[in-house]
Amino acid sequence: MHHEAVILCIDEGTSGTRAAVVGRDGQVSAQDYLPLEIHCPRPGVVEQDADLLLERTLDVCRRAIARAQGCGQQIVALAIANQRCSAVLWDTVTGRSLAPIMVWQDSRYRDELALLAGDWDARLIRHAGRPVGVRSPYLWAARKLREDAAVARAWQQRRLAFGTIDSWLLWHLSDARAVVTTPTNVTSGNAYALGDHRYLQDWLDALEFPAELLPRLCEDVQDFGRTRTELLGLAVPILACAGDQHAAAVGLGCLERGQALCVHGTGSFVDVLTGTKLPAHDAAHESSLTMTARRMGGVSRYAIETYVPTTGSALNWICEKLQWFDNPQQISALAREAETPADLVFIPALTGLRLPAMEPGARASISGVSMATSRPQLARSILEGIAHSVASCVQADEAASGTEVGELLVGGGLSGSDALLQIQADLGGLPVRRLADTDKASLRGIAFMAGSAGLLWDGLEQACATLRTEAVFTPRMAADERGERRRIWRARVGDELARARAPGRSAALEGCA
Repeated sequence: MHHEAVILCIDEGTSGTRAAVVGRDGQVSAQDYLPLEIHCPRPGVVEQDADLLLERTLDVCRRAIARAQGCGQQIVALAIANQRCSAVLWDTVTGRSLAPIMVWQDSRYRDELALLAGDWDARLIRHAGRPVGVRSPYLWAARKLREDAAVARAWQQRRLAFGTIDSWLLWHLSDARAVVTTPTNVTSGNAYALGDHRYLQDWLDALEFPAELLPRLCEDVQDFGRTRTELLGLAVPILACAGDQHAAAVGLGCLERGQALCVHGTGSFVDVLTGTKLPAHDAAHESSLTMTARRMGGVSRYAIETYVPTTGSALNWICEKLQWFDNPQQISALAREAETPADLVFIPALTGLRLPAMEPGARASISGVSMATSRPQLARSILEGIAHSVASCVQADEAASGTEVGELLVGGGLSGSDALLQIQADLGGLPVRRLADTDKASLRGIAFMAGSAGLLWDGLEQACATLRTEAVFTPRMAADERGERRRIWRARVGDELARARAPGRSAALEGCA
């Protein structure tokens, strides 16, 4: 009996965790999914349960493995895509986490970090591609070492490990039992010298983070050991591990300089690829970050990224907390029924603004509502708020990278909304291309990375040749109307920035979506 060779892939996101297999034809099958909870115990604090995250990731893997084997598919490798910059501290004897995950949306240390910005922003932008920012996994871990008795005890007994979600999953899943991290993950932590593939030790010293606790730097594509049979029932090599956004870029066929993508998940992340040359980055573009897009064979490729932290999560919040709509699909369906007045504006700033400036104290709002406002108009304004935000991200990426974007490739859950993508094309003035099964881009991309050295494909280009376009949305809105709508949007965002920065505005308002 012929067994089709497939790669088992994990896509461990913020809102949920998935597993599936990908074959030589690029098709994703045997998929399984479980949701994950996000906890906000106090303003600015965003957490998850690391042990539950691991348990659910193993559950979806086991079910995907059983389905694949039931269909006669032979799993030949494992590949992992994961949420970036969410940090874990764990006990290497028990394997259990010692504190809740600090999720990437967290901003509890923003005031402390702001005090360091004057001395460090310019240096960090030059070497790490980003300013001090509002969160640091290293500062979080250093504080836990001082303030948490269980963490301090584990450290004294030399049984403490620290890392991001890639480190946590690889330590558990691989027989190597090593604490490691990969460039597409460590880049987001703000202590990685992009051009040198090393840690910025002087910055870590300033944060009082002990060097001995650092995960070992690997590449995104390499042999991470074999899967532990006692966990998954199979022993296959783990060949790739990358941040979900960067895996999605590969899964959308974004490989070369000048290509641009937007992945809609909990937030919406817009990346423009800049090639193997590290782009010059200056403080004038504080909201745009330089990223390692992937590192393979000793060569790093880079991207400029700007993001909106709450878009998919904003829709969930509107549906679940406010109960204005049954689900995000209903928002899309209603949005097709109406045109929205230009002054009906939704700003999806549930955890603050990043554009046109970093302001965690900014708030989400819907303005321009009148007695004449209909439910379909409200639905459409919500999608327009996301599209406006993404259009601003594209413009910021272009300015920071010196690269002009010709079209936007889209992935992630919200990219299934025709209404959103047409609005995106209209307000952004760019064609928007959706590939088939675009919501599976991270799974497909991490498989391409793991299998591109001859296992299933001879190179990423051959793997990406399996991709098919499902639809292209071209701008229909007249340029003058687009300009007017963008002007009104920017004015409303400016008003919110001014409000957030007004004297006496309390920083304690910070929350999470």
